[in-house]
Formats: sequence, C-alpha cells, structure tokens
Amino acid sequence: MATRVDRWTWAVRLFRTRALAAAAIRSGHVKVNGDRAKPATQVKVGDEVRVREGGVERIVEVARVIEKRVGAALVPEVLVDRTPPPPKPTEIAFVPTRDRGAGRPTKRERREIEKFRGH
Repeated sequence: MATRVDRWTWAVRLFRTRALAAAAIRSGHVKVNGDRAKPATQVKVGDEVRVREGGVERIVEVARVIEKRVGAALVPEVLVDRTPPPPKPTEIAFVPTRDRGAGRPTKRERREIEKFRGH
C-alpha cells in the first residue's frame, strides 16, 4: 500500500495543512529516499522522508501508511524519527558581529578580525 507524500506528511503532523505540505514539497524542501519529491510521489513502508524546515532537517521513516490525520499521541506508531540530536550551544561556531551603524572597521580592528578568522 502507498499514498501521496503530501498527504502522508500532513497526516503525521509534519505540516499544519496539506497545502503547506504541498508547497514545501514543490519548493524542494522534502526528499523521499534521497530524491527530490513531487506532491504526488508515492511513499510506502520503509521509505525515508527528509523534511527541511527553518534550517533544521527532520529525518523520518515510514512505519505505517496512513491517509487521514491522526492525533499527536498516535504519531510515534506511524513513523520512526531518525533525526540526529541538535548540536550543543558550545559546538556552534561563534560569528562576531559589529554594532549596526558602527561604520567600517579600522585597520587595527580589521587585523584583529583576520587574526581571529585565521587568515
């Protein structure tokens, strides 16, 4: 048994509406088994669905094919979440920023910035 990827992603609550799911799929934010999907792409049990939203990629595996939206408590029965945990705040690279309106950096500040960046 198989169903459309836009219907399945909406049914398992990855998107709030089916229209949002279809729009995200058309814009290339959803992949099925590593290939870019279309809204009518069929998903079946065992397929891997990758959804990129807000800079975060969710990786889920289809455990059961459904077409009707289910309650949030039933979602773990329908999919297997394989999303890796987010990086710790200490592992995220720090990017220094200048205050808005501070103007161009002076020669001394530019040298410090290049030294910090490792140039």
